[in-house]
Amino acid sequence: MEQKTITIALAGNPNSGKTTIFNMLTGTRQKVGNWPGVTVEKKEGRIKKFGYDLSIIDLPGTYSLTPFSIEEIVARDFILEEKPDVVINIIDASNLERSLYLATQMRELDCSKVMFALNMHDLARTRGIKIDADKLSELLDVPVVFTVGNKNEGMEALLKAAVDLAEKEKISQQKRRVQYNKDIEEAIHVLHNLIREQPAWTGLGYDLRWMAIKLLEDDNILKKRLIEKLPEKASVILNAAQAQREALTSRLDDDPEIIMTDERYGFIAGIIKEVLTTSRSQRVDISRAIDMVLTDRFLGFPIFILLIWAMFQLTFTIGAYPMDWINQAVKGLSALLAALLPGGILKELILDGIVAGVGSVIVFMPNILILFFCIALFEDTGYMARAAFLMDRIMHLIGLHGKSFIPMLMGFGCNVPAIMASRTLESEKDRILTILITPFMSCSARLPIYIVLAGTFFSHRAGSVLFGIYITGIIIAIVSGRLFRSTLLKGADAPFVMELPPYRMPMAKNLLIHMWDRSKLFLKKMGGIILVGSVVIWTLSAFPRQVTYSTDYTAAQRHVETEFGDRLEQALPGDRTVLLQEMKVRLARIDKLKQMEKSEKSWMGTIGKTIAPFFAPLGIDWRGGVALLSGFVAKEIVVSTMGVLYAADNETDALQRSLAVSGMTPLAALAMMLFVLLYVPCLATMTVIHRETASLKWTMFSICYSTLIAWLTAFVVYQGGRLLGFA
Repeated sequence: MEQKTITIALAGNPNSGKTTIFNMLTGTRQKVGNWPGVTVEKKEGRIKKFGYDLSIIDLPGTYSLTPFSIEEIVARDFILEEKPDVVINIIDASNLERSLYLATQMRELDCSKVMFALNMHDLARTRGIKIDADKLSELLDVPVVFTVGNKNEGMEALLKAAVDLAEKEKISQQKRRVQYNKDIEEAIHVLHNLIREQPAWTGLGYDLRWMAIKLLEDDNILKKRLIEKLPEKASVILNAAQAQREALTSRLDDDPEIIMTDERYGFIAGIIKEVLTTSRSQRVDISRAIDMVLTDRFLGFPIFILLIWAMFQLTFTIGAYPMDWINQAVKGLSALLAALLPGGILKELILDGIVAGVGSVIVFMPNILILFFCIALFEDTGYMARAAFLMDRIMHLIGLHGKSFIPMLMGFGCNVPAIMASRTLESEKDRILTILITPFMSCSARLPIYIVLAGTFFSHRAGSVLFGIYITGIIIAIVSGRLFRSTLLKGADAPFVMELPPYRMPMAKNLLIHMWDRSKLFLKKMGGIILVGSVVIWTLSAFPRQVTYSTDYTAAQRHVETEFGDRLEQALPGDRTVLLQEMKVRLARIDKLKQMEKSEKSWMGTIGKTIAPFFAPLGIDWRGGVALLSGFVAKEIVVSTMGVLYAADNETDALQRSLAVSGMTPLAALAMMLFVLLYVPCLATMTVIHRETASLKWTMFSICYSTLIAWLTAFVVYQGGRLLGFA
């Protein structure tokens, strides 16, 4: 017998623990995509519980359902249009008054069965706050359950209450709701009756009182829906609503929506007095005590720098161990395939193209996971908001505020969601400015390139070099932002108002879910764009098959074999091992020269020689130039391209050995890393820039500006270093 499906929507303020509860309920059984028509992430999980198939939707975090931001529109539309069986409003029990504003608006929708989860009630107890859940349930006619999401407490009771509520035949009639002043209530009554008189109003499926309230608040989304659904009568309703608004404004000497907001808070204040008590022996707020150190004007910034440095040091040092394990596995696979496959072009494609290309990138998966783990740690503990607070003063140098630093910090993971996160900024100029400078934050896709080059040329200082590269990106972003703010995007500094959530102990399960989500994206790239890119690069470097060499390498190898054959016959037994090793080195050098000449005369070599003059002043040879060119599609392909063009065999660590003897200097490697840091972002990032700015002009400007800055920075470092004698 097929199980009945119940759809449960999780709603709540940012930092209320909503996503933590979603992760606890669904675990890894999550499906992540985008909401239709927008770039807001949609998370859905399915679990079987109490004999039901439960579909749990994590709605975007919002402070209200007034449709100002995309998140608010998405959350409200889902509740109104999709009509989930139950809406669980996740409420921060330690900040009940703020959370109840969204809860009050949800009750006004009157289209779904709503219940409250008083989350983080352990933190509320620590602060001496006691909430009478039974009284709150009685006053607002909603089931109330206490939860502690990050400790997995109350999850079973929450789902059981949701299922019980879904099985109720109808929504209970609200005994108490916000009663606005007499003038507003009369206006609501007039519009309520006017809408009800229209025969087609039932097709809207919205509560009549709620529609009247929203029309008085001049809700543009609802006005558009009325025009779509009631084209003949919409003008009558909208004109009546405008007349009521003007009359109320004149009578009350203020906009109706402001007065209605005040009265909602008045209603909430009354609820708070009934259900909340604060102990006199309130304990010291631990979060505030920690903030006295971490947000201190003198101590906070050095601590922030130290934590970021530690993040990159961990990424490089701890990541080295699993890197070696994966490297050995790739070596074993390569040796096995070399023994099993018959000689020919297919064997070359698999070993030199697919294994060498994809293997040279997948080896860095541990480093990327460690980086995402650290970023998730910052977010889950609440430190991410403190980083934005600390950076507020620096961000004001470019006419932005600390809130813009959050997308930038997210850019260390991936530029695509970072740029999408800029939608939370209220000012359009702030959004565009943040979008333009965010790609200078070095994403995880660039990390493998840094690890290869820094590990080869800077050895034990690699972690510090890596830290310096990332700091350079931040500095370039700030300087560029100041330039844009004083020229292209002039505007006044925006005030910074941002909530600092309480510090929380991160849950291992949540951190692992974040890591798994990122690893899935990485593995998809392995089997998609990086695999295709590796095959394309190998094809371009392996053809034409027939090459006329400048030297007879076969004859040279025979000469070496003959020479050492004679010497081995005359050598003493103890000297033969040394001679054999010397012969292998000479033969390998000849083979290396042959491979290099073959690469230069391949199709890839032709492309590389064509673009070589552009990269030559940066100390980058034609192979490095081709690798950087491939990075226009995805930065991970840069390493796989280098793996194909530089490596002399199918072992993944051959790339670093080959780079060490390729003629590239540490100064040239540093210039190449800086170019990778700053030049045009990947195709996916350019696509999202175009989508978020809705402008081809800004997209092209971002491409041209970032590439110009990358070239100039790499040029100054390489040529300046040579003048100072560092070559």
